[in-house]
Amino acid sequence: MSSLIVTPAAAPDHEGKLLEVTPASAGWTYVGFEVYRLKPGQSLTRQTSDREACLVLLSGRADIKTAHEAWDNIGERMSIFEKIPPYSVYVPGKDRFTVTAATELHIAVCWAPGGTAHAARLIAPGHVGVEMRGEGSTERLIHNILPESEPADSLLVVEVFTPGGHWSSFPPHKHDRDALPEESFLEETYYYQVQPEQGFAIQRVYTDDRSLNETLAVHNGEVVLVPKGYHPVSAPPGYDVYYLNVMAGPTRTWKFWNDPDHAWLMPQPK
Repeated sequence: MSSLIVTPAAAPDHEGKLLEVTPASAGWTYVGFEVYRLKPGQSLTRQTSDREACLVLLSGRADIKTAHEAWDNIGERMSIFEKIPPYSVYVPGKDRFTVTAATELHIAVCWAPGGTAHAARLIAPGHVGVEMRGEGSTERLIHNILPESEPADSLLVVEVFTPGGHWSSFPPHKHDRDALPEESFLEETYYYQVQPEQGFAIQRVYTDDRSLNETLAVHNGEVVLVPKGYHPVSAPPGYDVYYLNVMAGPTRTWKFWNDPDHAWLMPQPK
């Protein structure tokens, strides 16, 4: 299997953890990512230390407390593929959080370097930017959970729904150079869910010189690491594909560079 794919455990551990990506395990600097499935009444507690976190309730309801805030019985969608925006919670550095599942809970914990400049806050569905991106076979649904227009130190978090037979992260683009204003350096993870679950997505990760050039079959619950390069995604006919993207780098802005071979596919202003 490719070293770019991280596969979940067959069952949650005693804390409910299914999957973990750390900067050390990924061989990079900024992005961490964890997935948990908690039973009703089960709790998860973490200190943020020198990192900030974004807790994304993928499905289910929970009570969430930080050092100074508390939100009870948050969560609305019971399945990711209801395609409604999630509830999320931002937690700054030098803080802590406790998540207690009110129902069966599927939750992602997104990590990146962070300090104390921003207060913990609830990101309710009404605060999530919703857009359709692309057209024809590149049309997909976007939920901007923690975009650069909203306060955070490092994290950028977005989820994407790609219908069967469609492409996303397309035309192929990259963000692996610290070369602002035309391109920013951002590490990125893709966390996949597929409906029906026996399906798969195809993701290509490649650089201009093809020193990295992989075509990946990605299954339900897996993560793809994108340390550099272009990274388009295809959803096979009959299988809807969801992914949660976490990005972070030295500057908190998303400036991407299109593959020159395919830049002509970018929609033109009308």
